[in-house]
Amino acid sequence: MPQVKVIVTLKPSLLDAQGRVVKDALNNMGYADVQQVRIGKYMEVEVSGESGDLDAEIKAMCEKLLSNPVIEDYRYEVVL
Repeated sequence: MPQVKVIVTLKPSLLDAQGRVVKDALNNMGYADVQQVRIGKYMEVEVSGESGDLDAEIKAMCEKLLSNPVIEDYRYEVVL
């Protein structure tokens, strides 16, 4: 059964307020080398792989529900 690993992140042009808070906290803890943190989402989806065009199905899932295409980018990897 194929497993799909999906990573969703904010588009690079958008301010990542949560990432900024984590970066500041790391800097305050003494990790001065940390210059930027971007926060995202990671999902694992198991599919039967019987529907035919797995790539098209995964892209549709990502664009309709798993990500917000206006503000987020996504990438995925299918592990057989």
